[in-house]
This record gives sequence, structure tokens and C-alpha cells, in this order.
Amino acid sequence: MTEFIPPAKPLIGDEEREAVDRVLRSGMLAQGPEVKAFEEEFSAHFGLGRACVAVNSGTSGQHLGLLSSGVKAGDEVIVPSFTFAATANSVALTGATPVFADISADDFCLDPAAVEAAITDKTVGIMPVHLYGHPAKMDQLMAIADKHGLQVYEDAAQAHGASLNGTPVGAFGTFAMFSLYPTKNMTSGEGGMVSVANDEVERLMRLYRNQGMEKQYHNEVVGFNTRMTDIHAAIGRVQLTKVGAWTKQRQENAAFLTANLEGVTTPPVADGAVHVYHQYTVRVPQDRDGLAAALREEHNIGSGMFYPVPNHRLAPFVGDGTVDLPETEKAAAECLSLPVHPSLSQDDLERIVAGVNALAKAGA
Repeated sequence: MTEFIPPAKPLIGDEEREAVDRVLRSGMLAQGPEVKAFEEEFSAHFGLGRACVAVNSGTSGQHLGLLSSGVKAGDEVIVPSFTFAATANSVALTGATPVFADISADDFCLDPAAVEAAITDKTVGIMPVHLYGHPAKMDQLMAIADKHGLQVYEDAAQAHGASLNGTPVGAFGTFAMFSLYPTKNMTSGEGGMVSVANDEVERLMRLYRNQGMEKQYHNEVVGFNTRMTDIHAAIGRVQLTKVGAWTKQRQENAAFLTANLEGVTTPPVADGAVHVYHQYTVRVPQDRDGLAAALREEHNIGSGMFYPVPNHRLAPFVGDGTVDLPETEKAAAECLSLPVHPSLSQDDLERIVAGVNALAKAGA
């Protein structure tokens, strides 16, 4: 039996283990020098040109970013439905309402025309998701936001190092959240990093993550305990030294797949966009689920379906049933993410191509 090819694979080496040991020996395990260094190094590495705030998860970062940007009960934030539930959850946790807009067929990200159509007098912001590592249409979305006096909040959970026309994701909006979960393009074990556009959002982020305190026992707001530990930050600092090479490998793996796959629709890349391929997502026009099952059973190749149930059909967000998101529904039925991670060998890539092509030709 050929060895199983997993859909994702965290890469943790001796350097990460040594960094953790260094922190454990120091005795400073939480909110110490490693966190501050990681925040500064993350911003510099990705060329964000703005401060970053480390937290215990991407979802926490999204939630606190919204609170720090002034989002509150009664407000509306326009979000895609074709994304992980944390996008809409973070809006709902502030008391605001996530308003779902459709995606573009080409990049799986928010469709600017659908966003503009969803704006009401309660809308305060737009939250694009740079899905799978491809940047959203930020030039158009920023223009819409400027026209209507709205903020933009970036969900960059999957897009470390992606850019559009030379501007890195994370440098467009009022804030941007990057996830550091183990399966992301880089990890801190668990955690999130939030880039912030101005001093006031940064100050509030730091308050909210630390029980509402800047000065101990002088709580200014009702806060949370969402700090990142020095242990996690130390892992993240090491991963920063590796993520550039890993991204290049992902892009090379993706190029091979795009050049050789048949019978499926490979992911296009927009002009001026740098795609970092957190996922390599194809469209399977007929029987996506059958192809995925056969790929696993007959070829021992894993794959992922992100996201078969769009947010607007999840129990917390089912409304009156009138939401019409045709491109979202189509993507949810057709999308399949194939392995693209940097651990793949050339033999693995050829197996993936051979397996998909054979199944697609046979109609899975």
C-alpha cells in the first residue's frame, strides 16, 4: 500500500523545540519578551508597516479587533458566507449582525458588487476573507468603503504573505487577523496575530486581551484573557524564519498541479495577486464527494472540503430563508482542496495528479 498523503501537515523541527526549552528555562512563560519580539518580527517579515498584537487564537484576534474598532450591538458588518464560521461568529460576539454577501467565482472572495448591494444605514464595516491564501479584491472593496464611509476588517487567517499589487494583505484595513493554528502556513502551536492601522485600535486590543488593564488592577474596560504565551510566541518566531521558503514551495507545488491536472477547474490567480496557497482548491463540477472518497480509498490521498456548509445555512445564522447566494452555494457543492503543503515530494505530486486525472476521466 502506498503511503497516505495527508491534506495538511504541520512542520515542527528541532529549532522550535529548542525555542520552547529556552522559554521554559527562563521561567517567564506568559506575556514576556518573546511575545513583544514576535509582534515586531511578524510585522517586519511581512512588510506590514504597522503594529501587531499577538493573541491566543485567530478567532480571539478577530473578535477583539472588531471590539477595538468600535463595532457594537445594532451594527451590521458585511461578510462572506463561504468561509469558516469564525468569521461570522466574531461579528455576532460583538452583538452586531453579520450580513452575508456572495463571492466572486474566480477567487472565492467577496464580490464587490454584492457587497455594495448589501449596504444599509446600519452597515459599519466590510470583512473580506482572503480565502485559501488568495487576496480579496481589496482595491475595489476599499473604494466602496471610502465611498460609503465604512471600515474594512481583513480576515487574513489563511493568507500570510499574500499581496495585491504590491501591498501585503494585513496592510489595507482598520485591522487584519492572521491565524497561527497548526495547519496554517505558519504556526505558533495555537494563536493569532492582529495588524492594526492606528494607535487607538492597538491600545484597545492590548486592553481587551489583558482583562481590560494596561496598568495592573486599573481595569479600563471589560476585557478578556486572550494573551499569547511566551511558549507559543517562541515557536512563532522560529516559524517566521521558515515560512518564506515554505510559501515558495507551496507556490511551486501549486504550479505543478495547475499544469498537469485534468477534468477539474484549477484555481486562477488574479492579475497583481500573490497567492500563498494555504489550500489548493479545485472545482469538481460533478460528484465532488465521490471523487474525494475515491481519492482516499483507491489512491490513499487525503483532501478537504472547505466549506460544504456556508455560514448562512448554519444554525446560529439561518434567517428568513431569503438570502440568495448562488456563487456561494455553487462553491460549497464543487470545491475540493488537494494537498499542496511543503512536505510533498515530487512523487507525491505525481500521485495526486495521476489519481485526480484518472478519477475525473472515469467520472469518479
